[in-house]
Amino acid sequence: MAQQDAQNGGSENAGAVAATVSFSALKPQLFVEAPKANDAVLFYKSAFGAEEVSRSLNPKRKAEHELPLILSAELKIGGSSILVADITDDSASLVKTGGNGVVLCLETGDVEGAIAKAVSAGAIAEGEVVEGEGACCGGRVGKVKDPYGFVWLICSPAKKCGGDVEA
Repeated sequence: MAQQDAQNGGSENAGAVAATVSFSALKPQLFVEAPKANDAVLFYKSAFGAEEVSRSLNPKRKAEHELPLILSAELKIGGSSILVADITDDSASLVKTGGNGVVLCLETGDVEGAIAKAVSAGAIAEGEVVEGEGACCGGRVGKVKDPYGFVWLICSPAKKCGGDVEA
């Protein structure tokens, strides 16, 4: 039982720790090749209607760069936030090549329109829009890859998935 609790994150002190730790947000950070973070911010504004909330510049910018490197730009898309940053010498160790990846999902009632807007801003559509069993919970989903290599799923609002039990 103790082994199962450890695998599931449980312990005798889990209640005490849970009461003292809470999170207010989850903000995925997208690292792009320096100095392209500013271009990425402009792309996300154009393609997905992102709103720039804040921006901080890297104080250790390299002299050969015309523009200061973006340490972090916070964008809001559909009520969620993401951070966009240039890869610097300090951040390069955080960025893995290969292995696990990230896929970002945007929900909309107009999947085709959202894909067309992203493509007109510079994204590449990948595959066809899928619906029914081949999509998220029976909705509609399409995929685009942005100019910085990130994959975005453009999904219709998810329907209730199987497993719900009616009383």
